[in-house]
Amino acid sequence: MAALGIAEHRIRLLQGGAEYFTALTAAIEGSYREVHLETYIFHAEGAVVAVAEALVRAAQRGVDVRITMDGAGTPPLPAHWVAQFAAAGVQWHRFLPLQGLGVVVPGRWRRLHRKLCVVDGRLLFCGGINLLDDFLDPNHGPQTVARLDYAVCVSGPLVAVAQRMMVRFWSRLHASYQLENRQFRAAGSTLLGQMGGRMPTHIDVSPWGGDGVLDGVQARLVLRDNVRNRARIEQAYRKAIALARSEILIASAYFLPGRRLRTALVQAARRGVRVQLVLQGRYEYFLQYHAARAVYAELLAAGIEIWEYQAGFLHAKVAVIDVRWSTVGSSNLDPLSLLLAREANVVVEDARFAQVLRQRLLDSVARQVQQVSAKSFARRPWRGRLLDSLAYALVRISLALLGRRY
Repeated sequence: MAALGIAEHRIRLLQGGAEYFTALTAAIEGSYREVHLETYIFHAEGAVVAVAEALVRAAQRGVDVRITMDGAGTPPLPAHWVAQFAAAGVQWHRFLPLQGLGVVVPGRWRRLHRKLCVVDGRLLFCGGINLLDDFLDPNHGPQTVARLDYAVCVSGPLVAVAQRMMVRFWSRLHASYQLENRQFRAAGSTLLGQMGGRMPTHIDVSPWGGDGVLDGVQARLVLRDNVRNRARIEQAYRKAIALARSEILIASAYFLPGRRLRTALVQAARRGVRVQLVLQGRYEYFLQYHAARAVYAELLAAGIEIWEYQAGFLHAKVAVIDVRWSTVGSSNLDPLSLLLAREANVVVEDARFAQVLRQRLLDSVARQVQQVSAKSFARRPWRGRLLDSLAYALVRISLALLGRRY
């Protein structure tokens, strides 16, 4: 389900942890009722310490703080954070931890990959940024270049949609949630009565600080899950691509679109649309790196431009089409995101926001990308071709085990 695309939203684009963590911390510091947070990775080191400490302080002053982190993306929390959360009253849960043979059980591959936070039912944060310092990588260690990623801060009607969805998800994870929630609402009513139903006036923080805040924006929340919203995000992409007339700009950290999405991109290119893909140029994971290259030849043959980002790790999942339609979210264009994981994207139909996102993305990758030409790709070493074919075959076998066609 998605919010109606009505022009009653305020939105701010956030780039990287430097902007995202600052705005998120400010919102949490200003919370007075509840904070719902979902993330794939919760790694409270470096720049993320400020966010974790804000969550603790919020719980200490009576805010209902609930955190859901993925059990594969997030390892067991360090003992000192477990102790601090317990002492403050922070509620937290690791979703489907992978233990023992769970790694090879297909049903356990359905991950919580979305990155969402709703504060007091008035602010929504959504994007691709994990609670992970931009200069730290769990597999590759410290980095000299910040991870490239985006999120948005939104107020307006779609916040209520996100809140209802997150509350329902939490209630399914915790059988005792309904009783706790009734008790909280009673306590919260007393607290709001003391405050006159308003935010505490002594708190002088705002997530709207900075450039690029837009009002009167048409936006909607698009979800992917394994029940009612199995293909919503892919359908949103395909519809926008089918309507494209001049330009498609997509940045996707992990890129292996299925046949229908590839066909949509190829058809767009053949009718004269400039299609530009900004993809991961640095080796991060074997499957994601090599399987993506198995579809390069088809795309290049259609005239699609492929640009590989070289400066650091690309983690963005954004798109701008005809400088009017854009999306920022957690969903990559690969099987894990489009078929298995819980994902969330904000789709914006506003030329002003599309221009801001397009320009910031292009500015960020300028002189940091290398174009892949059809000629150079055809001449790549045989070892690379073999690894590409092997990775693609492994992905197809994995999907067959799940009974999924892609």
